[in-house]
Amino acid sequence: MTEQFQLSGEAAEHYQRCGAQYILGPCAPSLVNAARLSAGERVLDVACGTGVVTRIAAERVGPAGRLVGVDLNPGMLAVARSLPAPNGAPIEWLERSALDLGLEDASFEVVLCQQGLQFFPDKALALREMRRVLDRGGRLALSVWKGVGAYHQAVGDALARFISTEAGARFCASRQVPTKEDLQRLATEAGFADVEVRIDRIDIRLPPIDEFTLEHLAGSPVAQTIAAAPPDARAKVTASVTKQLQRYADGDGVTYPEETQVLTARVQ
Repeated sequence: MTEQFQLSGEAAEHYQRCGAQYILGPCAPSLVNAARLSAGERVLDVACGTGVVTRIAAERVGPAGRLVGVDLNPGMLAVARSLPAPNGAPIEWLERSALDLGLEDASFEVVLCQQGLQFFPDKALALREMRRVLDRGGRLALSVWKGVGAYHQAVGDALARFISTEAGARFCASRQVPTKEDLQRLATEAGFADVEVRIDRIDIRLPPIDEFTLEHLAGSPVAQTIAAAPPDARAKVTASVTKQLQRYADGDGVTYPEETQVLTARVQ
């Protein structure tokens, strides 16, 4: 599935408070670590969203570094610009497609991309663009999910039952990802060397599910569908997700395991 992840206005703000903070945020340091950033490096974050990875990278490369975050979604970038600037490199936020970055050849030492590749309608072209903007010896660190995950499975099932099959599928679109073999092939065919894919495992802790789920959905591609649904249908979704995740209960929230595939490669 290659549907673009487009959010605007309040939806992008909900995304930052829920998906970015609680689900993507805990995974971001591991991706940045995989890139082995050094002070002063030039770094591009592709499909940066609200800038979770971008801000960590800016701190790592320090004031002498350069950070550019690109995303197709102006709503996400508006939120990114509104957040406090990190200590470190200044960040330039650009509205660009991963398929046409519009940046100079060999202008970065590192390209990062967290959970964006699965949304690109032409993954091979996107990886060639990442390769094009990397300087000789440059590095790529990219991540996609390993599977659907307990929380997304529970929400997807509940949406399919109480809203629509389409809503369940759209919500879980971010989990329709290339296999390890596909990732390796795509990166190699794009001209990268030393391509490796490893699995990162992390525990994700979410606040009370009966409050979190609906706000998270309000910051997802099914936001309008959920807003238009009858109150009793939304209540059934929340109750179903809470019940399905009961085995992961942790105080007033839940803690469940997630797995990501992290690809690293370099330009010879």
